Amino acid sequence: MTKRAESKHKIDRRLGINLWGRPKSPVNRREYGPGQHGQRRKKPSDFGTQLMAKQRLKGYYGNIGERQFRRIYDEAVRRRGDTGENLIELLERRLDAVIYRMKYVPTVFAARQFVSHGHVTVNGKRVNIPSYMVKDGDVIAVKEKSRQLAIVLEAAQLAERDIPDYVSVDQTKFTGTFVRAPKLADVPYPVQMEPNQVVEFYSR
Repeated sequence: MTKRAESKHKIDRRLGINLWGRPKSPVNRREYGPGQHGQRRKKPSDFGTQLMAKQRLKGYYGNIGERQFRRIYDEAVRRRGDTGENLIELLERRLDAVIYRMKYVPTVFAARQFVSHGHVTVNGKRVNIPSYMVKDGDVIAVKEKSRQLAIVLEAAQLAERDIPDYVSVDQTKFTGTFVRAPKLADVPYPVQMEPNQVVEFYSR
């Protein structure tokens, strides 16, 4: 298990929220940050608010590295339309995010590992790059040999997450289609995300 995956509960505590809405989150018991200074609370500055919005969004998708997240942001700026909405769309088009949305795995960290280990196909071809950008109409499937893995069976039983309507899934065949790009309001975040604050952070 990676160090990043082991520390996912620390991300919850550092941000002070149950980022993925999981019942085992330590924030459910301790609503303060980790470490000896975790219980100190002070009103954040505008910069602090914007930084927290960025950390929240970056952390939600498996704590994406800063350089990679900045590349996604730059692409969102380059595209026409609202940069904040573009940012959410690009994040939701990541193959690991799509696998998570389709409930093939229980966590976003597991989704990244699941894709990296070659358990997923896109339009019949194996893809092992978690950041692969899925297009509208792409068919995503779990390889037949991987369908009885414990992690897949566990995810299917989770009651805490619903499958959003911008993906369609056939649970019996372990296949799904990325129907369309979502808007911020379509994405079932357990906590409030503020992509416009992220835009302001990078625009400073």
